[in-house]
Amino acid sequence: FLNVGQGSPTEQIANIMVGLEAEMMKEKPDMVMVVGDVNSTMAAAITANKLHIPIAHLESGLRSGDRGMPEEINRIITDRITNCFFITEQSGWDHLIREGQEEEKMHFVGNTMIDTIVAFEEEIEKSNVLEQCSLEKDGFVLMTMHRPATVDHPKELEKLLSLMEMVTQKLNLVFPIHPRTVKNIEKFGLKGRLNDIAGLVMTEPMGYFSFQKLIKYARFILTDSGGIQEESTFRKVPCLTLRPNTERPSTITLGTNELVTFDLGVLKEKIDQILDGGFKQGEVPPKWDGRATERIVGILKDIL
Repeated sequence: FLNVGQGSPTEQIANIMVGLEAEMMKEKPDMVMVVGDVNSTMAAAITANKLHIPIAHLESGLRSGDRGMPEEINRIITDRITNCFFITEQSGWDHLIREGQEEEKMHFVGNTMIDTIVAFEEEIEKSNVLEQCSLEKDGFVLMTMHRPATVDHPKELEKLLSLMEMVTQKLNLVFPIHPRTVKNIEKFGLKGRLNDIAGLVMTEPMGYFSFQKLIKYARFILTDSGGIQEESTFRKVPCLTLRPNTERPSTITLGTNELVTFDLGVLKEKIDQILDGGFKQGEVPPKWDGRATERIVGILKDIL
């Protein structure tokens, strides 16, 4: 849309702002809605603010408490200049109250990511990804790992391969692998070890329907990502998140997610607990019912 190419984060943010400013001045919107916590979220919010256009932030109030994460800075800055807060879970409400936001601007609407799953359930179920990868329902593990702390350092990549070797002793492991990870595996001389892992199914990054079907029918999930914590909680699929924190705590307090240190002994205990049926069952958080978008549209009709 804006044809923003590659570059440093600062360069990309600047180019997004310049491009969006022209669009906003042309379209003259009554409000700009920004979503999530990526660089374009913050860039769009700042641009709207400078043009005196009210801002609505979907997924507002989420906090990991880790300001070393670029996403955390994006969330904080965006919420400081937001006029209308659309909140997905209780922690978002609590954080915004503590930060001094006014309740009349805050709306607990639920999770639009779940709306998408519900709306496209038929298409998700029609995906033939299980057949393509020769997988059985509940007979495989899904892994997503992409954070630089995990895949950009040789020792951490070696630990990741050890985890793969451990998991595939019991179940097939599906790993949609990022091109950067492939490049680093080759760079660090680990390609031969990777290729020797029996039961590992490596794929390129997948389309939405196929990936959602893998989430739905995985025995459990290993991840360092964000959104999949919510999707697995909705599906009530166990999820082990290899991070020290999460901006989505309802997936832990209510759902099927658990934060786990990247320690092979600890991970083995958790995996055995899942396979033995002793892992928590979880529940779906409030208003994750496929109707968040309806609530948002109703609120926008009232305030615009």
